[in-house]
This record gives sequence, C-alpha cells and structure tokens, in this order.
Amino acid sequence: MRLPGCRMAKIELPKPVRDTLADALSGYLKDELELEVKGFDAVFLLDWIIETMGPHLYNQGLTDAQALVRKKADDFVEAIAQLEKPVRF
Repeated sequence: MRLPGCRMAKIELPKPVRDTLADALSGYLKDELELEVKGFDAVFLLDWIIETMGPHLYNQGLTDAQALVRKKADDFVEAIAQLEKPVRF
C-alpha cells in the first residue's frame, strides 16, 4: 500500500552491480535467444527492466518482509503469554 502523495524512489544500483547485471543479461540473451545485446544497449535494457519490473519485485520483497515480521511478532506474543503465572484469589 502506498501512502497518498508518496512516490517510490527510483531504484538505483551501484555501477559495479549494474555492470555485472548488464553482462549477465547480455550472456542470457546470447545463450538463450541468440541475441547480441552488449554495452550501452544492455545497460539501457537493464534500466528498462529495473524501471518497469523492479517496483513489482521490490513490493513483493516488502510484502514478504511484512509477513515475516508479523510471524515473529506473533511468536513474541505467544512467548510472552506463556510467561504468565496463574492467578488465585
């Protein structure tokens, strides 16, 4: 869920990571589709993939993280409840 008026920041990767991913993309396209996409073209394609698909992947990561935090919070609540002592009047 996005708050009104909030925009997701552009996904930016460090240059060494971008270069490595662009090289991997080039290799994949060559091996699997016999397409030659190198250099600037590979980086341009990678930027497009990041811009169009990145937010979906990022949001899924956030959803997964939220589920994990909820599970851990439930575990804490349960652990605390087990610490309760019986009360007698």
